[in-house]
Order: sequence, then C-alpha cells, then structure tokens
Amino acid sequence: MYPYSTQSIQEDDKSAVLCALDDEHLTQGWRAREFESAIARTCGARYASVCNSATSALYAAYHAIKSTLQSTQSTSKVAHNSTNAPIFAITTPISFVATTNMMLANNITPLFADITPSGHLDPISVREILTSHPHRAQVKLLVSMDYGGRSVDCTQMRQLAQEFDLIWLSDSSHAFGARFEGQRLGTQADVSVFSFHAIKPITTAEGGALVTNDERIHAHASRLISHGITKGRAWEYDCLDCGFNFRMHELSAALGLSQIQKIESFIAKREEIARFYDSHFAHNPFFTLLPPARDISTHHLYPIFLHPRFWAHKIAIFESLHARGVGVQVHYIPIHTFSLYKQRFGEIHLQNALRFYNAELSIPCAQNMGRDDARKVGDIILDVLDSYKRQKGL
Repeated sequence: MYPYSTQSIQEDDKSAVLCALDDEHLTQGWRAREFESAIARTCGARYASVCNSATSALYAAYHAIKSTLQSTQSTSKVAHNSTNAPIFAITTPISFVATTNMMLANNITPLFADITPSGHLDPISVREILTSHPHRAQVKLLVSMDYGGRSVDCTQMRQLAQEFDLIWLSDSSHAFGARFEGQRLGTQADVSVFSFHAIKPITTAEGGALVTNDERIHAHASRLISHGITKGRAWEYDCLDCGFNFRMHELSAALGLSQIQKIESFIAKREEIARFYDSHFAHNPFFTLLPPARDISTHHLYPIFLHPRFWAHKIAIFESLHARGVGVQVHYIPIHTFSLYKQRFGEIHLQNALRFYNAELSIPCAQNMGRDDARKVGDIILDVLDSYKRQKGL
C-alpha cells in the first residue's frame, strides 16, 4: 500500500529518541526548548512555542489572540462591555475541522468564505464578507490555510488584514518549510501554526508549534500551554489563566530536532515526485492538476481533480484504488457541511468549495517514494480511471 503521505524515520532519528530516553527528564527538559529555538530560527521568527499537537497550538493561539483583542478594547475610550463582545473570524471551509473547532472552543464564531481553485481562501469572498456581513464590525480575525503545503498569497492576506484591522492567523499545518516569495513561512502572518503529525513535512509523531513575532501572544500562549502558570523564585509559582497541559515531551522534541535538519531534503524529494506526476499526467483525459507552485511547496498533498463525469463514481474509484494499493484520500469534506456546523449556523452554500470537494483526490506523495514508486502509482491511477470510463461509458 502506498499511503497518500507518510513519515520518513531513519537511524539518526531513532538514536535521538533513544538518547532522550536515557535522560533524567522525559518532559520539561532542554530538548523542547531547543526545538522551539530551532523552529524560530528556521522560520526567521522571534518566538516559537511547541505543543503536543497542532490542535493544541490552534487553541492556544486563538485564546491568546482573544485575550489580546479584549485587552486592547478595554483600554479604548469607545469600548464598552468589551470582554463580552462577540468575536468573528473569516476562514476557509477547506481544512481539517480542528481549524474551526478550536475557534468554537474559544467562543469565536467562524464565517466561511469561499475558496480559489487552488484550495486557498478567496480574497474576493473575504472582502465581500468584510463589507456586507451584518456582523462585519465584530470580525477581528482572518484565518487562512496553506492547502497542501502551498502558501496562500500572503500579500493579499496582509493587505486585507491591514485594511480591515484584523489579526491574521495562518494555519500552516501542511507547510512547515514552505516559502512565499523566497521567504520561509512563519512571519508573514501575525501568528502561524504548524503541525508535526506523522505525515507532515517533518514529524514528532504528534506535535505542533505556534510561531509569532508578537511578544504578548507568545507569552500568553506559552503560559496557557503549561497550566496557565508563571513561575517565581524557588518553589513559588502563580496561576494566571485556566490553562492546560499541552506540552510537548522530550521524546517528541528529540525526534523533531533530528527531523528539522532534514527539512530541505524532504521537501526536495517530494518536489521530485510532484514534478514526475506533473509530467506523467500531462494532458490526461480524466482529471486536472494544480498549476506548478510559484514558490517552494512542501507537497504535503498532491491533489488531482476528477472531471465532473467521474464525481458520481468517486467512492467506487476510491475503493478500487485502495484495492490496488494506492492509498488515496480526500482533503477535505467542507467544514460547514458537518452536522455540528449546520446545527449552529444553518445551511451555507459555497459553490467553489463544494466543487473542489467533489473533484479532489489526494494521491501518494512522500519523501520515501522513488520515481519507480511514483510511476507505478501513476499508471494504476490512469488504468483505474480508464476502466471506469469504458465500463460506465463516461
């Protein structure tokens, strides 16, 4: 089976984890702090806070942003009852549900904009909400997502954030090591969140990080990650927030420190597989591809987009590919179509997101694949789709 993405664990990674097991401290040791420093250096950012998952990092980021907003509003001469004022965030429906679930957990209401053909938040749809939505005055956040490991257009996102006085959070869970206009992601947005889940560009098995240049957001999030506690002298400490144990342990940090040294080689390998697919699938009659990335993508996903005549057979195609060892997946079911979101916000119609979902299949692309593996996968995909075309008269 070729999964759509998978980790690459080598002997030095194993040795790093074994060394961590021999240390006195398996948690709250030096490795997590060193991993934070390595992440900050890699992204060119002032601060990084590591967590046990990107979901935890998202929760801490939203909580810190909300605290910052309320603090700013409470000092404003025109603010009134600011701590209870509703907060809305414009975001994308094409992401993993954690992006918005963590908003709900922080009592932040998502407003779903539509997407571009690349799967990114559509600036035109965002602007429409900002200028016409009945709650536009309460929109305080812009939350984009770097779909598949490609950066959003950071220039457009920054312009919208500045024009409408928004805090911009980038869910860059797919995109650690990716670049926009030559610069690694991590400082373009006010806050960026990365995932180190097993199938992401680098892995800590489970894990994530919050990256920012904002000292207040960093301090609040870091405190929240460790029970809301601030330490004093000797045994003394104080609890300032109702926090959590979202900490990353030393074994994960050890793996991350080993993996982060390989980020460029991992990305280069995925780029090689992606370029092969681009050539192998050129002018095929079954599906379209995303255009080549303008800058460096992590290629966490390599999506193909089935022609509409295949949409009704997508589940059967999915199952046929799995039966032949090609572990395709779908990214993503639009968040606003889940029962939780329909119950809370009613039916929402986003035509581009629905078309994207109906068409999309993520095919195997990983750094431990070779060209022969990619050729085998590509040939199976074309053969399965050709069979459906002939059987169904498509």
